Amino acid sequence: MRLAVSATRMELQRLKRRLAIARRGHKLLKDKQDELMRQFMQLVQEVRALRRTVEENLQAAFRSFTLASAAMSEPALEEALALPSKRFELAVGERAIMNVRVPVYTPSVSGSMRCYGFATTTGDLDASLLAIEKVVAQAVELAQAEKTMDLLADEIDRTRRRVNALEYNLIPTLEETIRGIGAKLAEFERSNLTRIMKIKDMLEAQRGSE
Repeated sequence: MRLAVSATRMELQRLKRRLAIARRGHKLLKDKQDELMRQFMQLVQEVRALRRTVEENLQAAFRSFTLASAAMSEPALEEALALPSKRFELAVGERAIMNVRVPVYTPSVSGSMRCYGFATTTGDLDASLLAIEKVVAQAVELAQAEKTMDLLADEIDRTRRRVNALEYNLIPTLEETIRGIGAKLAEFERSNLTRIMKIKDMLEAQRGSE
């Protein structure tokens, strides 16, 4: 498909400049897409490892809590967990990855979940709460990584569409239009040359008849 433009040298130069910019933009976007894919694949590996760690620690916490529940009476367990002093706050910031704004979660933890006497509780309860404390920090890290992965995936999709639009639409259209204008200008030049040669022959014939 060609653009509907005038077949002039000025238009030809303008299209050539536009084509050069499109090719340069295509290269930059392709490089960006490749780097985003590299970062995305690296993040996928990190998320898989983090998710596996979180799941394992949660299972360990549930196992310990189940053992504590079996060893302690229900009133004693409720009393031990009634007044925790643990305080958790989350600050949300952001950083840039290839011009993509991704979140940065910074947890702030104070106090303790184990606000009970050790005489009436079991070691399994301690182990369960310690595992949960560890999981909370890992879960925040996992949430940050997964959100970053989602944002990078969206940007990769947008970048790929722009790369494809340049590669399969704009650049071929410009190249075809430039070839068409070049062919028309060459045809004009041949026509002008033929007309000039005819005028020259007529003038020479006129001089010869004089």
